[in-house]
Amino acid sequence: MSRDDVLVDAAGLLAGTGRVVLLDVRWALGDDRGRERYREGHLPGAVFVDLDAELADPPSPGAGRHPLPSVQRLQSAARRWGIGAGNRVVAYDDSRGLAAARAWWLLRWAGLADVRLLDGGLAAWRAAGGPLETGDVVPEPGDVTLTGGRLPTLTADEAAALPGSGGVLLDARAAERFRGEVEPVDARAGHVAGARSMPTTGNLMPDGTFAPAAVLAGRFAAVGAVPGATVGVYCGSGVTAAHEVAALAVAGVEAALWPGSWSQWAADPERPAAVGPDPG
Repeated sequence: MSRDDVLVDAAGLLAGTGRVVLLDVRWALGDDRGRERYREGHLPGAVFVDLDAELADPPSPGAGRHPLPSVQRLQSAARRWGIGAGNRVVAYDDSRGLAAARAWWLLRWAGLADVRLLDGGLAAWRAAGGPLETGDVVPEPGDVTLTGGRLPTLTADEAAALPGSGGVLLDARAAERFRGEVEPVDARAGHVAGARSMPTTGNLMPDGTFAPAAVLAGRFAAVGAVPGATVGVYCGSGVTAAHEVAALAVAGVEAALWPGSWSQWAADPERPAAVGPDPG
């Protein structure tokens, strides 16, 4: 993928023609006011997407806090959002794409090719002079058919084996969580042995847009994540890891997502937790 396959900027979205299904994915860890904020102002025609209820199956110790939804559940949700066969889809949020990337990744994984992230999200739209509307949008149901398995994923064992087999395992969480200094939500602190610390926030410019492709490519190359390498990504529960997969795609690197991520690993006391700084 190239940058244009992953992202659309606000000016391009404003100037575009034809129908676009807009997904508003307001979500943040510990904050349940996403729908309320959506109703207060969203892109015209945008449909609210509930990350916890629609972009994940119920949590469990064995699968993590945000297991991938079944294809059937995701398809039902996508049809509720008004997605039909051949529709163009753009996802956004008000948190620099860290939540919307989950929708981007899932729909790509499920077989939709024309899905993009609004680069910079709601802030970029406002800065470009884009209008907002209030209240709920309930679209006509769509008829999209989803499949699944179109993007690579990793199991916990496959992710753990990457560093020792010549691959690269990236931890997209904040550096202090990687080091094991704090753990605000999961069962134990630390990281998977051999993983490299690569916080998702480092993929962004100060205004919340993605860094240029060359900058991202250099950042990832410094830890061996280059085109042709075997690269896996995890975070706390497979949400912000999707944002890192998107950043890697902008840089020309294909990466697999570990859906269970640290929440799955930490819930199993038999799996060791490494602590301390990045080994590089």
